Amino acid sequence: MTENIKTKPSFFMAILPIILTLTLLAIQLFYYGDFTPHIPLAIGIAITATLAWFRGYRWDDIEKGIMHVIRVGLPSIAILMTVGMIVGVWIASGTVPVLIYYGLTILNPEIFLAAGMMLCAVVSVSLGTSWGTTATVGLALMGIGAGFDIPMYWTAGAVVSGAFFGDKISPLSDTTNLAPAVTGVNLFDHIRNMLPTTVPAMLIAFVIYLFVGFNFIGTGEVDFSKIEAITNGLDNNFNLTLFALLPPVIVIALALKKMPALPSLFAGVFTGALIAIYVQDASLHEVFKFMQGGYKIETGVVEIDGLLNRGGVQSMTWVITLVVIALGFGGALERTHCLETIIKAILSRINSFFGLQAAATSSAIATNLVAGDPYLSIALPGRMFAAAYVKKGYSKLNLSRAVEEGGTLISPLIPWNAGGAFVITALGLGIADGQIENLLYIPLAFACWLSPVIGLLYASLGWFSPKISEAELARYKQEEKVVVQEQKAEAKKEAEMASNPA
Repeated sequence: MTENIKTKPSFFMAILPIILTLTLLAIQLFYYGDFTPHIPLAIGIAITATLAWFRGYRWDDIEKGIMHVIRVGLPSIAILMTVGMIVGVWIASGTVPVLIYYGLTILNPEIFLAAGMMLCAVVSVSLGTSWGTTATVGLALMGIGAGFDIPMYWTAGAVVSGAFFGDKISPLSDTTNLAPAVTGVNLFDHIRNMLPTTVPAMLIAFVIYLFVGFNFIGTGEVDFSKIEAITNGLDNNFNLTLFALLPPVIVIALALKKMPALPSLFAGVFTGALIAIYVQDASLHEVFKFMQGGYKIETGVVEIDGLLNRGGVQSMTWVITLVVIALGFGGALERTHCLETIIKAILSRINSFFGLQAAATSSAIATNLVAGDPYLSIALPGRMFAAAYVKKGYSKLNLSRAVEEGGTLISPLIPWNAGGAFVITALGLGIADGQIENLLYIPLAFACWLSPVIGLLYASLGWFSPKISEAELARYKQEEKVVVQEQKAEAKKEAEMASNPA
């Protein structure tokens, strides 16, 4: 054997595996119409490894880089499995049905848009799924909005604002867990750091929707049949006691006390299980089945069945496998110095924190535009920019917020993105039928695009832009130390093999 000399890539060779992988993703998403990015990403790992092979790398070294980054994401994967359990149990306990029931009873034409946005936000926070909220509560609101003679794009804008707000800050959300996982920050710290942009964006959107409701939404005959069907169905199948709200109250209380995310969420699982057994008359075996395979119900009301038949550990396998592969792809790029080369090229043109924040947000948006996948738009920039924030003395919480806002919130605003395509299809906006005016929901989803704008404003002013703490810096140095030790051990092993070819 001869010694393998590892060389750092040029900018072209560093970005080539990303371009090729994004091309495969584009073919999968747009040509085949298949919104599953797993295999293109897995092939992306193979492309990265193959190109690195010609620069002196061997699979053992690349594999270590992949496994190192995946290990960093393991806490998030554990949380995702717990989230699957908590969704199934909270539906069985009546927590989610109570939130939907009381939310639907407050609607009237003047406050419809504002209340609809808040209802979607509450349901999305409780479920941790913007897609599920959009396809069920959102779809019901579209029908109610039609009864109020409200243009579809106004209703859709309010639904998307509320649903994706919840997906952004819910500890049950996959993207909310993915962002801190790939950037290496605490889940609840990440959520708290998003509030300075999320709350103002929601308040501005709320005021706009109220103004429009009281000044421009016409009154007329209102069809409450769909609302009555949902509320009656919930009332007939669940004990709608406010006691069912105890599980989320406990989780929120533990989060405010800065308890670790995993035990806090599992406390919600345990509390929900008790309420499901003693309040909703579920058996212990049924609760175990809800945790594993999700809640199952047949009420005869399509909207209810579509919303409540979900949850369980198995429901998270699609996201978990995607997270593992995306982290592996980022690890391969990181180990072969592709990310380092790209970051240096970007940072050579950036002299300020604002420039760094703008670059991270823009990279997430660009990935959304090109790849059509919200998960990849978080995972790739999250790995690419982490070291740059530390070197500039800023907390990676700024990065996790940037990629979440450029990834999660922009996803539904891009029609060819998985999120945008889902919204258009689920809400029946009829783009394929030539109703292009319904794309006006994009600028009318105020909370989604205002949040990253406010974030960049803060970055330019230096507001709500935390510097790196001693604890975070120590964790980063420890992670870097582990990587360096692994690299030294591997270099020593290669040297020994080169000197002893037999």
